[in-house]
Formats: sequence, structure tokens, C-alpha cells
Amino acid sequence: MSIRERRSVHGAHGFGPGAAASDESGAASGTKSPNRVRDTLLAYLALTKPRVIELLLVTTIPAMLLAHRFDVVASHGPIKPLLILNTLLGGMLAAAGANTLNCVADADIDKVMKRTARRPLARATVPTRHALIFGLVLTVTSFLWLWRTSNLLSGLLALATIAFYVFVYTLLLKRRTSQNVVWGGAAGCMPVMIGWSAVTGTIAWPALVMFLIIFFWTPPHTWALAMRYKEDYEAAGVPMLPVVATEREVTRQILIYTWATVVTTLALALATGWLYAAVALVAGAWFLVMAHQLYSGVKRGEPVKPLRLFLQSNNYLAVVFCALAVDSALALPMVFGR
Repeated sequence: MSIRERRSVHGAHGFGPGAAASDESGAASGTKSPNRVRDTLLAYLALTKPRVIELLLVTTIPAMLLAHRFDVVASHGPIKPLLILNTLLGGMLAAAGANTLNCVADADIDKVMKRTARRPLARATVPTRHALIFGLVLTVTSFLWLWRTSNLLSGLLALATIAFYVFVYTLLLKRRTSQNVVWGGAAGCMPVMIGWSAVTGTIAWPALVMFLIIFFWTPPHTWALAMRYKEDYEAAGVPMLPVVATEREVTRQILIYTWATVVTTLALALATGWLYAAVALVAGAWFLVMAHQLYSGVKRGEPVKPLRLFLQSNNYLAVVFCALAVDSALALPMVFGR
């Protein structure tokens, strides 16, 4: 299960004891009570996993600002705020559609896993058929919106991302291989590609580097979480790496991917200014220290808290991409020129 799914659990809305009473009173009067309507809307909102969409905001805007600075044609004049808003809206619709379709495909294991048992389809608060239609409508709308307000490439990238997330990750890889999040995590890297293409109409090497940053970041982020909830994945029959490998091997893999993440962030300095380079260096050192501490603790047989790495990895990615946004918006002097 991808990290993006884990974060949505905290964002999903519960349904209080008052919901049952309001349903009964609404049924008796033959009308839907305000509480019942609210709970239905919240259930559909929970299907989209709104907190997962935060990653879209963290990575898309910096990618668009860097694209505007990097591309000679696009950089004539300031970037249009409306383009940013339209791209974000289209990306949100795409992410919501992908997350909803993921909930449909994973409804059976969501019922088994304790931390996902309150999701709408696991609790049958939304009919599966309705959720499927909802997800498809969001998917088509996102494609049309990005095509109309940005360009065809952005729309096609969004469509490809949803297809990859649902068919390749969720239906093919997730329940079959411990490397599921390595390859399936590629879907979470696509917002930077969509943002870049919305500005330039093409894909250039900095967009690919940003893609790789998130690609390498996803496994340590997700495996740290999976170490904490290993029993959940075992119960659901999902072969996450912590389920099939020793803690020492898992933390070794986390360390390898953390190094790859940090090195890749530094490679992006070839297209950015000194502020991003400095922040990437300091934040990368901090991220590596946390990963080394986790690995060393497991090697010594000490009790470890992998959830700490999971939580701090969110902060790390946010800090790096926020620095990228500021650096690009201010057009600070580039480290290596161009």
C-alpha cells in the first residue's frame, strides 16, 4: 500500500453516533435529514483521500515555477496565476479519481486492516457501484479540464497516471510483490511532470530529476510506515517488504533509497539557485542522519521507532520543494549557470 493511502486514513472522516439517529428520523419522515446529507457528502469526500492530495500542492507549484524559469519561451513575462490554479484543480480531480478507484479495488483488504476499516467502502456507507461511477467521472473530468485549461500533454499525463495507479500498482503489483511501492510509487511522482508540461508543453530533464526525487523518496517513506503496521499488511495478505524481510534488510533498503533521494535532490541544483542548493544539502544531511539512526538501532537490536522517519520524511520533502518554489520565484542566481 502506498504512502499516499496511509496518509488518507487520518484524513478520512468518521461517523458519530448521531448519524444513526438522524438516519432513522429522516427515513421516518421520508426525507433526508441535514446530518444524513452531510455524512453522505463526507463519505464521498473520504473516498478521494483529501490529505493525500497535499503532495500535489507541495510538488506541483514548485515544478511549475521552475519550469517557467527554466524554459526560455515560457519565461517571457510572469507566470499566470490562473494557469497554476487550473493545473492544481485538474491535478486534484485526477488524484481524487485515482484514489476513489483505488478504494473500489481495495475494498476487500480495507475491511481486514484495522487502520483502513473505517473507509467508506469498508463500512458500506457508499455503494461500490456509485463509488466506481464517481471515480470514473472524476477521471474524465480531470482529463478534459487539463486539456482545456492547460494542454493536451498535461491531460494525457494525468490520464496515464490514473491508469498506472489503478491497473499497474493496485491490481497488478500491490498484492504480488514486495517491490510494489518501488514501482507503484511512480504514480505519486507524476504531479511534477504534469505541472512542468502545463507551463512548457514539453518534458525537460529537470522534470525528470524531480520525478526521480519523489520516486526514490517513496520507498523509505512507505517502508518506515509499513514497519510500524506490519501486522495489518500480514492480515490483508499484502507482501510489503517489512512483511517478507527482516528489519535489518528493510532498514538497509531504506538507507539505500534515502541516499539516492538526497543525491538526486543535489543533482537538481544544476537547474536552480543557491538557496535551493543550500536547503537541499542541509535537509538531505538531516534525512540521512535519521535513516542511519534507524538502521544502526536495528543492527544493535535496540527498539526503534520507524514511524518517526515516516513523519519526518514528509517534512523533508516539503522543505526541499518549498525551497525550490522560493528559489524559482525569486530567480536567484543559479549555482552552475546555464
